[in-house]
Amino acid sequence: MRLSRRRLAAGALDAAVLPRWGRAAAPLSLTVMGQALIQHDLRQHPWPGFAAVGDLLGRADLAFTDLETAIRNGRADAPTRQDLFLHAADPAVLDCLKDWHIGLVATANNHAYDLGAGGILGAIDELDKRGLVHAGTGVDLAAAVAPAYRDTVNGSVALVAAASGAIRDGGAATPSRAGVNELRADSDRDATALSADDAARFLGKIREAAAGAELVIAYHHNHVLTDKGQRAPSWQQDFAHRCIDAGATLFVSHGAPWLLGVELYRRRPIFYNLGSLVFQTATEGGTYQAEAWQSVIAECRFAAGALGDMTLTPVQLNDQGVDGDLATRGRPSLAHGSAATAILDRFAALSAPFGTTLERAGDTAIIRPS
Repeated sequence: MRLSRRRLAAGALDAAVLPRWGRAAAPLSLTVMGQALIQHDLRQHPWPGFAAVGDLLGRADLAFTDLETAIRNGRADAPTRQDLFLHAADPAVLDCLKDWHIGLVATANNHAYDLGAGGILGAIDELDKRGLVHAGTGVDLAAAVAPAYRDTVNGSVALVAAASGAIRDGGAATPSRAGVNELRADSDRDATALSADDAARFLGKIREAAAGAELVIAYHHNHVLTDKGQRAPSWQQDFAHRCIDAGATLFVSHGAPWLLGVELYRRRPIFYNLGSLVFQTATEGGTYQAEAWQSVIAECRFAAGALGDMTLTPVQLNDQGVDGDLATRGRPSLAHGSAATAILDRFAALSAPFGTTLERAGDTAIIRPS
């Protein structure tokens, strides 16, 4: 198994004893969730739901999200945005994510460049200091496209990450410039195809990752939207299938801040949009519809590279901060009762066109491959 500078162990593990699927390995549990647009350290403003989220995420061998925030440190450049959509935070927010047992993050998205190329490099420094494994940005294109690896007691997980749409000029990585691994589309409004070269490079990295890890996450942050992000684009479905065919164990996407459905393709899940885990937007109340404040956390259990089952826990975010304070807005709590039922009903309806069915289990739901 090839080691890299981006590969870290979850605990003091000896890579030589990590199981391979060819052995009698225990199932590997991976929890995936909505993106983290986190601009304030949530630990400074505790609420009853904070611990419950951490307890849920801590049950898995590994938890994964997208970091939808640029990180301030001494390398950051001047902001590339001057409006409500500048997403930037102090490094303490990374400690908050760690306290929630999140150990793997994608950094490829349309806000990674909000503090310029220096901000991207500074964010990488801060993530590395904390042992948070990441993929999707880098000091140059080779680093941005490289898989990242995280070892767990039940096997290793690799991440290959990229973003499409809304990448600002200068934000994409090149052979000589730091930036985002961009999957270019033919249009930011209605793509029918991705750049053949970019797609081939991405698929090649999935194949590389599959040779060195038990699980491979193909991550795609998409802002080339269909119906304003209310429907999974057909071209993205085709690309997700190609990623699975290349060796990905699951495909995860974020972009617009609301849920889309989940598809099971070759017994491997494709999450077309998981919404938000944290949504600390500075926009006025009412800017986003109620569905933007709902998401699900998916606990996925894999064996021999295929999904055994997954448990979906619905999440409700608060759309108003306490006394209008942004630091207390967009915080997640596990949903219960009628709120949980409504979120799961909606997710079931979004997933039905893909032939996916949910079994209800109290305030949660279970998906099993047929």
